[in-house]
Amino acid sequence: MNASSLIQKVWNFCHTLKDDGVGYGDYLEQLTYLLFLKMAHEYAQEPYNRNTSIPSECNWEALRSQVGEPLEAQYLKTLHRLGTESGKLGAIFFKAQNKIQDPAKLSRLVQMIDAESWVGMDSDIKGDLYEGLLQKNAEDTKSGAGQYFTPRALIEAMVECINPQPMKTIADPACGTGGFFLGAYNWLTRPSVNLDKKQKQFLRDKTFFGNEIVASTRRMCLMNLFLHNIGELDSEPTVERADALIADTGKRYDYVLANPPFGKKSSMTFTNEEGEEDKDALIYERQDFWTTTSNKQLNFLQHIITMLKETGQAAVVLPDNVLFEGGAGEKIRRKMLETCDVHTVLRLPTGIFYAQGVKANVVFFDAKPKDGKIHTQGVWFYDLRTNKHFTLKTRPLKREDLQDFIDCYNPSNRHQRTETECFKYFGYDELVNRDKANLDIFWLKDDSLDNLDDLPPPDVLQQEIIEHLEAALMAFRDVAIGLAK
Repeated sequence: MNASSLIQKVWNFCHTLKDDGVGYGDYLEQLTYLLFLKMAHEYAQEPYNRNTSIPSECNWEALRSQVGEPLEAQYLKTLHRLGTESGKLGAIFFKAQNKIQDPAKLSRLVQMIDAESWVGMDSDIKGDLYEGLLQKNAEDTKSGAGQYFTPRALIEAMVECINPQPMKTIADPACGTGGFFLGAYNWLTRPSVNLDKKQKQFLRDKTFFGNEIVASTRRMCLMNLFLHNIGELDSEPTVERADALIADTGKRYDYVLANPPFGKKSSMTFTNEEGEEDKDALIYERQDFWTTTSNKQLNFLQHIITMLKETGQAAVVLPDNVLFEGGAGEKIRRKMLETCDVHTVLRLPTGIFYAQGVKANVVFFDAKPKDGKIHTQGVWFYDLRTNKHFTLKTRPLKREDLQDFIDCYNPSNRHQRTETECFKYFGYDELVNRDKANLDIFWLKDDSLDNLDDLPPPDVLQQEIIEHLEAALMAFRDVAIGLAK
């Protein structure tokens, strides 16, 4: 079966299950469990002969030999048992549940997966299939999975600007389903790059490190990486199911690429005896933080600065409030401009994230030695927001929409740049002398204010109105929270 036929086959079965109330997210989880078991079975055969550590009573042979209710019972037994194992096996099956209540359809899914040889299949086919399902899951507003999804075009542009090199470590403290890892992996394995054996092994086993606090999302991340040949079947997972903000682990990385979760409050998720997740608000008291705040993005920003090696580089998606908020926000901005080389800010357009009302930016900065010197000489700002109109469905952000920014960024030598209409430089003194060291800077004129002919199409205009209203509501909520304290 060719790639397109296989993908269509898997998609069609997903639609069949949706008729029974099994959404994309649930289907993804069941597909993850069964794919992992089938691939482990294949690795245990010739020519691999690998010890997969899966008990014989819970392996693929034990599952596919059953039908009907015995299959359902065997599946439940397998999920429960493997969820108690250690390493990647236990991480994949942690708190696993069967969401396919019809034994006949479960049997059909097992047969469909059993009919293919997955280990020998090109990783691009497996990866495209899984990422396609992740995309659909993100688009399903009922699942809420969109909060973990960063537009692929934006990831590709951020990675190209950072230009990660082989034999370097890459981290994401809120990695979701692993989008930044895969973006970096694709960059490091692009046709013009020829990695030697040592570099390939490092890329597979020692490059990517992350945190994802939501168990089901972490599971999808691990499987997403595995299907792209990142990590071994029997290796320890390098994506931790822990709150990255709790403490400084002492580990330092060459690159951090991240889109931390938006939201005002920091939270820690606890799992009770019934497997349900409870969230309690937390204030993080950390010696390495410049200030204590309940603002999640400001805490992630401080944590990312701690994570970097002295030669480390970061590109982080951050909401507008991080650029202008007073109090803790101002203190962190001033300290960041002093101690890091904050060199580029990309002002992102609205309408590109699944969470409505989000106005965000990508902040690029380099870590520097703690030598008491001021390391930011000035910041280049690129305005991709003014007079730009995007929606998720009718006008999604594409890679070509970011090409001018990449050209202006000049990844080959970012110290040689030229100002353009959209790309402006502001010196350090000018920035720190602004009220509250406000980095919320615009200079382009909104053409639609003078000419009604320049208004975007009605569907785009409608979406922009929704975005502005959502942003206003978020701001009002933040004010209300502050007044209640």
